[in-house]
Amino acid sequence: MKKIRFAFAGDRDISIWTLEYLLSQKAVPVALMVSDEAKATHAEALKSLCPFLDNNHIFSGVAFRNSESINTLKQLNLDYIIGIHFPYLIPDGILTIPKQGVINLHPAFLPFNRGWHTPSWAILDESPYGATLHFMDQEVDTGDIIHQHTLEISDGDTADSLYQRVKLLELQVFEEAWPHLANETYSRTPQKKLEGTVHKRTDLASHSFINLDQMVKAGDLIRKLKALTTNNTKEAAYYDVGNKRYRIQVRITEVSE
Repeated sequence: MKKIRFAFAGDRDISIWTLEYLLSQKAVPVALMVSDEAKATHAEALKSLCPFLDNNHIFSGVAFRNSESINTLKQLNLDYIIGIHFPYLIPDGILTIPKQGVINLHPAFLPFNRGWHTPSWAILDESPYGATLHFMDQEVDTGDIIHQHTLEISDGDTADSLYQRVKLLELQVFEEAWPHLANETYSRTPQKKLEGTVHKRTDLASHSFINLDQMVKAGDLIRKLKALTTNNTKEAAYYDVGNKRYRIQVRITEVSE
């Protein structure tokens, strides 16, 4: 297996797991890109895994986009940039730097649920769900697929529980694909860009309001409540009474008879 030169860009616990796996495979990043303090959940943990990198090779927030950082990345002779839940768009000028490309681990079964809030939309739309490793291009989550698996949505899943499960599947997808990436024996499957679904970050809010006077099927209401039960109460379904607002998150328990 050749020595792969890559920059690692990530956040969230799945990025920690993925970087730990890479290090266990003797794959060491030559640069690190992390979220800034306002967005970061695991930036410091990622840095702690890379004590061998100096400050010139650690980019915080959107600093990776400035001309000096781009010149540094160009000089690193990169094979890949590996993105794991990295919350920033990668501009065209950086997409073309690595010889093989920029890859992204996405919590969805592409082409379904491109973009944001993938567990919520999989429940709302009742669309196929899973995890996908793909190359990035100029659009959102439309690049060639490297490897993916489906994940069954259970009747007891909320968006939050589904997200916790899909992260484990994402790690499996990456671990299965890495030997092929490292040996450059991977395959690329183009997406049909007119198929599937895509959602912006702001789209979920349009489903949040519950009209207390509206007649709805119980199944539709339960599906909405499950889809809007994330780890963020501000994303939960809500109803208004007078000048007060009430948000609802659900907890579902399977009972064995």
